[in-house]
Amino acid sequence: MSALRGLLRVFSYLFHGLLVVFLLAVSGMALSSGPGRLNFQMLPWTGDTLIFVLFFGSLFGLLTLILAMGGKAPALFLLWCLAVAVLLAKGYVFSWYHFAPGEMKIAGVLLAGSWMAVVGAWPRSRWRSGR
Repeated sequence: MSALRGLLRVFSYLFHGLLVVFLLAVSGMALSSGPGRLNFQMLPWTGDTLIFVLFFGSLFGLLTLILAMGGKAPALFLLWCLAVAVLLAKGYVFSWYHFAPGEMKIAGVLLAGSWMAVVGAWPRSRWRSGR
């Protein structure tokens, strides 16, 4: 059980590490290309607000990832993982978002990965049973 928990933890770090790098790159390019050049229809923001939310949100995600990998603030990393998973579920499942051909598989992989990362980000209990 401990090995599975460790694998899920590593998966969570990798998933959110790649997500943060991707979001930083996309938002950084959007910031440099001018206003209103980014459109993620599954997210509730548009225009410049979307760019700034993605940029500063991904910086926050990077900070929580680094802190969690160092053993500090694992609950903050769990909150980040939950926020990402809920935003993806809300945007892809519980909205009027229409999928382009072939996009549904990508959305399914992202949703499954984000919820697996939430399970992996769950903080370990510091209390041991009396066994």
